Amino acid sequence: MDTIWPEALPKSKGPKYTLVADTIRKAIENKSLEVGKKLPPVRELAYRLKITPGTVARAYTILTDEGLLQAEVGRGTFVAPPRSPILDDVWSRQLHLRDDKHDSNVSLFSPRLPDVGQVSLIRKCLEKVAKGDPRMFMNYPTRDAYQPVRQVVADWLSELPLGSLTADDIVLTHGGQSGICVVFQTLLRDPKPVVLVEDLSYAGFRRAGELMRAEIVGVKMDKWGISPEALDHILRQTKAQAICVSPEVQNPTGGHSPLERRKEVVEIARKYGLQIVEDDCYRMGEARAPSYRALAPERGWHVSSISKTLTPALRVGFAIAPKERSVDLRRCAEYGYFGLAQPLAELTRLLLGHPEARQLAKDVRVKMGDYVRVAVNALGGFDLNWDSEIPFVWLHLPSGWRSAAFSRAAEREGIQLRSADEFALRDGRAPNAVRIAVNGHVSLEKFEDAMLRLRALLDNPPEQISV
Repeated sequence: MDTIWPEALPKSKGPKYTLVADTIRKAIENKSLEVGKKLPPVRELAYRLKITPGTVARAYTILTDEGLLQAEVGRGTFVAPPRSPILDDVWSRQLHLRDDKHDSNVSLFSPRLPDVGQVSLIRKCLEKVAKGDPRMFMNYPTRDAYQPVRQVVADWLSELPLGSLTADDIVLTHGGQSGICVVFQTLLRDPKPVVLVEDLSYAGFRRAGELMRAEIVGVKMDKWGISPEALDHILRQTKAQAICVSPEVQNPTGGHSPLERRKEVVEIARKYGLQIVEDDCYRMGEARAPSYRALAPERGWHVSSISKTLTPALRVGFAIAPKERSVDLRRCAEYGYFGLAQPLAELTRLLLGHPEARQLAKDVRVKMGDYVRVAVNALGGFDLNWDSEIPFVWLHLPSGWRSAAFSRAAEREGIQLRSADEFALRDGRAPNAVRIAVNGHVSLEKFEDAMLRLRALLDNPPEQISV
């Protein structure tokens, strides 16, 4: 480390913390600082460079947010291992917390649904599956055998404004992420396809695109979703094949696109021959406007699941193509994984076809709303986006906090949440915000305690990372 620093920083027009960060960044790039190397303590480096400790702390924070450094409580700051373009995912960071009454840890990383009776119903359906036709456990899936399941799913989705829909349009997938992947496999054909996403968006879009070796390009957004002007501008510069959107529940901000905005996006998509992939997995209540498949039946693709309405454990999702592409989508799924395992498909038929299923989904939504209101009561004094029918809240952090630093501080308090950085493109800019998901596995009292601990953090930002 000594070899990369002068006795004092050279004169520069820019902020000193930027110069410190640039020096460390270049040293990592040229291997002067190797992975695992410990950096000097903030005060020690500040004394050597004749600058304030706050300047060094800010440089360290910027590089930690970028993933170049990692801070370990009680040990110091180290050069982080490089991120893989594919394996940089939530699995390595999502801890399995016990969430029981004797443990103060609470995971607010991804929504966890309360059990309002669906577990009992799933068990009853599993018993029926176990006693079913033994050939179901011994044969490969077939298209004809899945017709009853697809019909039940079509009935389950019948209240949504999806345009013309029959059982033959339904493709069963292993959850919503699998649905996005099979849609991309059907859609993307160029050697280096281009996929557009909102600047802040569900990271699964990017990961699915990367698996298809696609270039992922961010589009500016406002509170109503994709900016039509920015979309038109990018389409004049690229040959994008598809855009991924979440108009009902924008993940992570919780916003939604009204009908007029959706019509503007459709008009631009038609102008440039753009396909629209709509992720509807986070919607728990009624749709607020027609889907893109209804508004643009020739280019609207729809993906949903039961993960936010009944359970994520079964990994059951649905993908729907434009009418003229339904056969292509079905064949792509069949060529990729043949179909859901027959016992799982039968379980899906029994579960979604049960007369109690819709009421259970409503009960889940009401119970999740109780948790959202607890969060709002505790954090409502801050800049918070929320809706009682969305299983997370979006918190804009007050001055003194950066999103990655706040996430780490919360985790030290036993609370795991997600930084805005995780929803931004790697070369994009993320606001100082965090997504706080509802955890219906813990009691309302324990959830409220977690919210109060977060409020205490918000009220007392550490001096070493203040900005």
